[in-house]
Order: sequence, then structure tokens, then C-alpha cells
Amino acid sequence: MIFSSDNWAGVHPRIAESLQRHSDGYAASYGASDLDKEIEAKFNEVFERDVAVFFVGTGTAANSLALASVNRPGGVSFCHREAHVIEDECGAPEFFTHGARLVPVDGGNGKIDPDELRSELKRFPPGFVHAGQPMAISITQATEIGTVYTADEIDAIAEIAKAHALPLHMDGARFANALVELDLTPAEMTWKRGIDVLSFGATKNGCWCAEALVFMDPDKARDLPFIRKRAAQLFSKSRFIAAQFHGYFEDDLWLDLARHSNAMAARLQNGLKASNRARPGWTSQTNEVFAIVRKADAEAARSKGAAFYDWTPPRALNGMIGEDEVLTRLVTSFATREDDVDRFLDLVA
Repeated sequence: MIFSSDNWAGVHPRIAESLQRHSDGYAASYGASDLDKEIEAKFNEVFERDVAVFFVGTGTAANSLALASVNRPGGVSFCHREAHVIEDECGAPEFFTHGARLVPVDGGNGKIDPDELRSELKRFPPGFVHAGQPMAISITQATEIGTVYTADEIDAIAEIAKAHALPLHMDGARFANALVELDLTPAEMTWKRGIDVLSFGATKNGCWCAEALVFMDPDKARDLPFIRKRAAQLFSKSRFIAAQFHGYFEDDLWLDLARHSNAMAARLQNGLKASNRARPGWTSQTNEVFAIVRKADAEAARSKGAAFYDWTPPRALNGMIGEDEVLTRLVTSFATREDDVDRFLDLVA
């Protein structure tokens, strides 16, 4: 009953097998191996266009270097108030951009509200040196609360970005989970909607350590090799990240893993909806479920071996949780079993 994070899950056997298969012998280093080049070509196939791909070790590195690549003097990036880049990355985006700021934007369901974004942008009139200058907009797909931006919602944000000549970044730590929920292709969820740069996460979805920065226009990535090297994110044996992606993409394994984790989350959420003791805090669409449970039930579940986190309620949920209740985050993964979900529901719901 491990629901703490999809980061707690191990490596899918087929990805582990791919790592083992590509571990023998010699291969060119620093991204120059045949396997690295094969996976770069695979990203082109997945996104239906020529893209520039850069492997990094963590999602924080991907997000931070994405923003560093579009940095401007006095730069300001806009993201949702509860986005990972502003809440959970210890100032890394600001550090790697040498002080560029992140401006929080409000919006329900973990998503930027277009009208709120327009209002925030008005606070930075062109030429007003004291305010700084907008340099990017960042959205998270899937969001930090398990919801997803629809195609139309991405279009609305992209329209604002285009009107202000701002690059649009997508934090895709759980990209696959959002993709299968919307039943879109990677192209349809990114560049066809106006996304310029994507942080493509695979670690949470069955890999050991595999993250990538994807630039939809390779010409916009000319400085990234130097930015990545300076940030100590250029791996010498990069073939081992490529090997993970090889197993990840083979026979669309990555989509099957995301469908499974989403299905386990749906099973969990449906059980909570049927309960008279616990309830979902809101409707999740991917593999993160946020449940309001009795404090005593939460502790009893932990004593029986369940692992999950108490969670700080979103601002919009203030006042909706009773004194004897707690908001918990429950994350499913490719390794979650139906029995794990059902035993947990027996304890809290």
C-alpha cells in the first residue's frame, strides 16, 4: 500500500532489461553514441517533427534549464501559484537563470486562469525598467493536483503567450499520464498547441532516472549544450539514459504504464466516492488522488503499512476540511496493484 509517490516505485522490468542489454562493451560518450542518436530520432518520430533533445538527470534540472534557455535581463516567468517550479524546487529556476523571478498566477483546479494571466502581464509594461520584463510562461501537465489542461485550455494560454511574444514551457513530469487521459498524440498536446519547450519526464513512469528537455524548434536550442554543461547536467555515459528511453518507448510501453497508474487512481477515487467516512478533495484525472480522511483512519492505515503524505490544502480548499480530518495525497504508479488499492480502501473508506 505504497501511495507516497510514483518516485517510490522501482524500474519496470523491460526498462531494466534495456539497461542491461546496452551496458556491455564500449560506446561514445557525452551523447555521441549510436544509441543516443537512435533515441534522438525516436523523439522526432514521437513528436512528428524534428526536435532538439537534451537528457538531464532530474525534472528540476529540466525545468530550470528550460527557463535558463530563454532568460533575459530582469526576466520574469509566469506559472500557477502552486506549480512545482515555484513551490518545490528550492529556488533552482531562479538560481540557474541568475535571478530571474517567478510570478504566481491564480486559477482553479491547479491551472492558470487566462484572465488572471493577462492581469499579471499588465503589471510589466514594456520599457518599464523597474518591473523587469516577461520572458516565459510555464504550465504543468498534468498539474500538481492531478488535473489536466484540456487542448482548448492550452490553446488559450498559448494565444496569450504568442500575443506577448513569450515562449511557452510545459512541465511534463507526468506527461504520459496527461497524454493518455486526453487521448491526444504528443504533437497534439505540445507544438500543435503552441508549446515551445517541454520538460519530458519518464522517471515517475517506470524509468530509473530519465528526463529530457525537448525543444520543438531546434534553432531555439543553440545555447542549451553550453547551459547544460555549465549546470553539470551533461552525462558522460549518456547511453544509459538513452537505454532507458529505448525500453520506455518500445511497443508504446510508456503509454501502457501511464494507463495502468491512471486506472489504479480511478479505482481508488471511485472507492472514496462510495465511502461515508472519506471523500476525494476534488476530481483527479491522472495518477494523483487527494483524499480527505479522518485523522484516526489515516494513522490506523499507516500502522497497517500504508504509506502516503499529509498534504497542504490548496488555498481554494481552506475551510473545507474538518478539525478531525486531514488532506492526504495518494499517488499510484505502474507498480500499483488492485489489491493495494482495495486493502487501503478497507482501512480508510
